[in-house]
Amino acid sequence: MRKLLQKWLTKPVMRLADKWSSRPDKARVFKALTDLHQEIIKGNTKKGLAIPFDIHRDKFVVLSDQHKGAKNDSDDFMPCEKNYLAALDYYYQNDYYFINLGDCEELWENTLAPVKKSNSASFDKEKLFLQKNKYLKIFGNHDLYWGNDFITAPAELKSIYEQPVTIYEGVILQTYIHERSFQLFLTHGHQGDLQSDGNWFSKWFVSNVWAKLQAYLCIKPNTPAYDTQLKTAHNTLMYEWSSNNNIALITGHTHQPVFESLTLLERLYNRLAEAVKRNDAKAVEEIKSHIHHRFTKGEVLPDFTGFKPNYFNSGCCCFSDGDITGIEICDGCIRLVKWEYDSNGTPLRILLEEATLGKVAADAKTAIA
Repeated sequence: MRKLLQKWLTKPVMRLADKWSSRPDKARVFKALTDLHQEIIKGNTKKGLAIPFDIHRDKFVVLSDQHKGAKNDSDDFMPCEKNYLAALDYYYQNDYYFINLGDCEELWENTLAPVKKSNSASFDKEKLFLQKNKYLKIFGNHDLYWGNDFITAPAELKSIYEQPVTIYEGVILQTYIHERSFQLFLTHGHQGDLQSDGNWFSKWFVSNVWAKLQAYLCIKPNTPAYDTQLKTAHNTLMYEWSSNNNIALITGHTHQPVFESLTLLERLYNRLAEAVKRNDAKAVEEIKSHIHHRFTKGEVLPDFTGFKPNYFNSGCCCFSDGDITGIEICDGCIRLVKWEYDSNGTPLRILLEEATLGKVAADAKTAIA
C-alpha cells in the first residue's frame, strides 16, 4: 500500500511542499522575530523568559537540533549520542544552565512513543538539569508538537522528565557590561517559515498531518537543514534582523555553526589568507584540510559583507560523523565548541571560537543604555 501511495502522491506532495516550503520571506521572518522579542521583553511568560545573569558567575550551554529518532536507519542523532551524553555530563558537573534550542526530538519522521523509548539515556541526563532548575526547553519546527498541543504534550513531557516542563519559543539573557544593558536573544530560528510558523490551525496541520504524511511517503522536508541554498538565505536573514535591530541573536535550525556572524567556513578562509600572507605552509595545508571537511558537512558561504558580529548559530547535534556543536556563555565570554570522537572513540571537547561578551557588545553596538 505504501509503495502505491508513494507512486500516486509523491509528486503532488512535493509540489505542495515546495509551495509551503521554508524559503524564508524577509517580511515574515522579521515580523515574527520582532514580535517574539517584544513579547518576552513585555513579560509574556507564555512566549519566553527574560533571565538576568552575571557574566562572571553564571554559565550557559546552548545545544540544538538533536533530532532524536527511533534508533533506526533514519535516526540522525544515533551517531552523536555518545558525544551528547559526554557533553551533558561535562556541563552538569561544571554547573551550567542548559538551553535546549529546539528540534530536540524528530517528530516529523517518528511518532513520539518510539522516540521516548529509544532515548531514555539522553532524557535522563537532561532531567538532571531540570532537577537543579537549570534546564530550558525551546520548541522548533520538527518538535512543534511541544509548543502546539496544549492537551497531551504537557502530560507526555511529565512522563519523560518526571515533573512538569514548560515549553517556550524563546529566551532573553540579560546582563550589564560596563554598566550598560546587554541582551542575548535565543530562539530556534524557524520563525517566519511558511511551513511551520503560521496560525494555530496551520501549525496543528503541519505537526499532526503534514509531517506524518511526508514521513510515511519518505519525503525529506524542504527546510534549511537539508537544503544548502535555504541554509544560506535563512542565515543571512537572521543576520540582517539582528544587525538592523542591534540585538545579539543565537539560533539553531540551519545546522550550520555561525560565530560572530561568520560561518566556520568563512572564518577558515580568513585564516587561510593570513597563513598564506605569512608563508606558513604547514598552517595552509591544515586549514585547507579543515575547509574540505566543512564542505563534506554541506557548508555554504553566506555573504555578510560589512558584517556586525552579533549573529550566532549553535549548529546541531546530528552531524553524520558523530560531531556535535554548541554555544557556551561563561567566564565573560561566548564560545563555539565542538565535541568529537578521538582516535579511540572517546568524546573530546574542542574550542573552535571565542570572544568576550564585552567585545561582542562593543563591536556590534548591542549594548543599549
